[in-house]
Amino acid sequence: MTAFLALLSRDIRLAARAGGGAMLALAFFAAVATLVPLGVGADLKLLARIAGGVLWVAAVLASLLALDRLFQADFEDGSLDVIALGPLSLEATCLAKIAAHWLTTGLPLTILSPLLAVLFDLPFAATAALFVSLLIGTPAVGAIGAIGAGLTVGVRRGGLILPLIVLPLLAPAVIFGAGAVLAVLDGLSNGALPLLAAFSFAAVLLSPFAAAAALRLNLAG
Repeated sequence: MTAFLALLSRDIRLAARAGGGAMLALAFFAAVATLVPLGVGADLKLLARIAGGVLWVAAVLASLLALDRLFQADFEDGSLDVIALGPLSLEATCLAKIAAHWLTTGLPLTILSPLLAVLFDLPFAATAALFVSLLIGTPAVGAIGAIGAGLTVGVRRGGLILPLIVLPLLAPAVIFGAGAVLAVLDGLSNGALPLLAAFSFAAVLLSPFAAAAALRLNLAG
């Protein structure tokens, strides 16, 4: 546990010092949320209807901006080999890095979302549903992204391939997250949040093993 917390703290500090990944993700998220209302126009009903989908897609794409460096920096400077030889298993290492990614990227995006929802004239109840859905679903984005990051860690310009691997796997999170917001707007109960919670739990539970297997292939090569 001490090694796990040390690695988690290290990655958070590195993300804070570098600044680029997390701040770039937040800036991208805010830029997309600002540009869409300008392009769609002043139809407030339409903006409210598309808010969940737009903000969820923007959050997923913003998270991907920081995912390509999840293992890459450690792989390039040899730190990943040292970590792999340490007391922490690769599965626990992947879990720590997923947690650090969520704390530095997913959680700030979630906290920012209610402010951006104002641009779409989203009612309070729907804004709350958006916040809860992002809080539940963004860990899955980092978890599934870790698998893609592990597969592309040894590939030149792997950051360009990563979205092609990850985005199709994240479709359920976007569907359930946006569906939860629409359900509130329509006054219905479609079970989107429980389905999103189940998807996110399964992703966080299983992805460290898949990401660790991908890392072992690259480290062995």
